[in-house]
Amino acid sequence: MGMILRLENVTKRFGERVAVDGVSFTVPGASIFGLLGPNGAGKTTTIRMIMRIILPDGGRVLLDGEPVDDERRTAIGYLPEERGLYRKMKVLDHLVFLGTIRGVAPAEARRRALAWLERFGLADRAQAKVETLSKGMQQKVQLIGTLLHRPRLLILDEPFSGLDPLVTREMKALLRSMREEGISIVLSTHVLSQVDELCDHICLIDRGRTILGGALDAIRRQFGGNVWRVRTSVDRGEIAALPGVRSVTALGEDLLVELEPDAPGGALVAALVERGEVEAFTRFEPDLENIFIRAVEEERTHAA
Repeated sequence: MGMILRLENVTKRFGERVAVDGVSFTVPGASIFGLLGPNGAGKTTTIRMIMRIILPDGGRVLLDGEPVDDERRTAIGYLPEERGLYRKMKVLDHLVFLGTIRGVAPAEARRRALAWLERFGLADRAQAKVETLSKGMQQKVQLIGTLLHRPRLLILDEPFSGLDPLVTREMKALLRSMREEGISIVLSTHVLSQVDELCDHICLIDRGRTILGGALDAIRRQFGGNVWRVRTSVDRGEIAALPGVRSVTALGEDLLVELEPDAPGGALVAALVERGEVEAFTRFEPDLENIFIRAVEEERTHAA
């Protein structure tokens, strides 16, 4: 899997305030990448530098290994958090307009827009005015507008904000299908459940600095430690007495068994099988909310 986007020590200052302080991350091709952080962490400023809306004071933004300039920027589709459509325009006319300002010939923009409206379930609203659409429909129209020039990289800033659960589910399915088609997606959000569900890789920034990044599965294993989720008939106290076991805690019907860092999980499961039935035995991976809180707290404690 090749790299499509790379940020190298990107920095941005506004007067005396450092909004982005040496942020670095890599977005693989054909992936959904989560750009995470608390409100005010520097996510939107970082995106604006990728799009050359503002220029960094230091560092580099690379697309396919080359610095992003105005020409290369055309390979990116961007849906900002602050969005707007011309409410009195008809949907199809609006999409053709958006396509033409991104360099697509009007006839081709119309053809592509009709195809996307069909795919998004909006073909029957092509001649409707934008103001007659629900918020979810308008969100789909705005997303179509970012796709008409066939970008290879799509950047979405809080794309699910204000959407009802049904439309959110439809949008998630669309993003997954785009990934399968080879489009890379950067998803900027503070809603961690969306990232847990959609993303392959993440970068967590706080106070303008990168504090965690990489493949999400590897990060879960890193923060999970040597902890195993077990469902067994063996008594909790008997498990706690086994060699290498640090602690045993209940998690619903299961037990979380923390081992010494160098203790093999295989030895634990063998010991359990000797003593009783084992219905389930898997490595415990914490959810992203726990990882997020731990990473931010550890970084702030270290910086204090």
